[in-house]
Amino acid sequence: MVKYLISFPAAAMLVSDVELERASRDSHAVIEAAKAAGVYVFGGGIDAGVPVVRVSGDSTVVEGGYPSGPKLDGGFAVLELSSRDAAVAWAARLATACRCDQELRVFHFDPAS
Repeated sequence: MVKYLISFPAAAMLVSDVELERASRDSHAVIEAAKAAGVYVFGGGIDAGVPVVRVSGDSTVVEGGYPSGPKLDGGFAVLELSSRDAAVAWAARLATACRCDQELRVFHFDPAS
């Protein structure tokens, strides 16, 4: 089994307030289905109201993330699945529910973690 990150940036959700309510309802239904199927690990959304900080090894805290890095916001789900095809199928279900394309990434397995 492999863990997959299915996510989208906040800017991808170009929907009306009414459609946003429907997307929320529909995406929660997909997550409930993933839980029922036993493939859900965790998920949620990045809280854009909390500023990003970067913490160094000496505990210095600096406002903002890496300047060259992409902005990380939006929603995500981590699912543990048997194949890439299964991951694509769940990503498609979430894309339909969220009304926007989803990015699909694979977590590298680290046996020491």
